[in-house]
Amino acid sequence: MGRSRGQRSRDKNKASLPQVPKHMKSDGIDEEFSEELADRDDLEAQARANAANQRVKGINE
Repeated sequence: MGRSRGQRSRDKNKASLPQVPKHMKSDGIDEEFSEELADRDDLEAQARANAANQRVKGINE
């Protein structure tokens, strides 16, 4: 009936799809934050990120 011939699945695209989406891959460039070079907007963004992290920690615990 064809089962012994090693038939492949009908979805041939499934095997060629990447495991990690392109927008989630990093380009290998790491950026560092320097307190000396930070302006007011950088410090505000960092404070907001820290506050968001604290909120998430409070929900998960």
